[in-house]
Amino acid sequence: MNDVVIDLQHVTKKYGDFTAVNDLSLQVSKGEIFGLLGPNGAGKSTSILMMLGLTEPTSGNVEINNINSALNPIEVKKHVGYLPEDVGFYNDMTAKENLMFTARLNSLNDDEAIEKVDELLNLVGLSSVANKKLGKFSKGMRQRLGLADVLVKDPNVIILDEPTSAIDPEGVKEMLSLILKLRDERQMTILFSSHNLHQVQQVCDRVGIFVKGQLLAQGDISELSEQLFGREGCSLDEIYSRYFETKVI
Repeated sequence: MNDVVIDLQHVTKKYGDFTAVNDLSLQVSKGEIFGLLGPNGAGKSTSILMMLGLTEPTSGNVEINNINSALNPIEVKKHVGYLPEDVGFYNDMTAKENLMFTARLNSLNDDEAIEKVDELLNLVGLSSVANKKLGKFSKGMRQRLGLADVLVKDPNVIILDEPTSAIDPEGVKEMLSLILKLRDERQMTILFSSHNLHQVQQVCDRVGIFVKGQLLAQGDISELSEQLFGREGCSLDEIYSRYFETKVI
């Protein structure tokens, strides 16, 4: 695979006798949206924490942009934007004030910050509510602002951990559209962790099926279909169901 940006080699994470992630090997290329698909508790968030350098693997190697996440966590964070399921903002501040705060934390001067914040509010479709306080934002609006927030430092990698959880259908549509836009217009590398197979199927170039700490299969839909059924044309529903031997809704 050319231009590998996210590279995990035989990564295991244990907490005492419990194995949260077991021998995970995964590569994601520049400009690719990779879907990490699995149920809650599968180990997806633990894997993300290791990528971000927020916890160390028990064994194995994690690199982002050829930087070891365990050895150089601060350097890794300069290149990676992280959007969790619930974004922390100051509710008594406006959308613009929250982004300006983040911009100053990233050492932008006021002129640079104003230009960057206005650009990002426009990108995520929130220019019209720039001066509205966050306490009045819907969950979908908060997540779009969260995406703008992680883009302030111009990362080339974005990690999204259940970014559409508890968002209404219109909000989900807007978020997925933004994710595609970041790939197509900015060539950003995106890891999209989710338990929602329909959303993963809509935006991801490749998918990894992650269950009980193990990556059971990875590839595009055609490749996964060929691996499991010996033929192309199967849906992600069928592929996912095969691993759980039950119907996936």
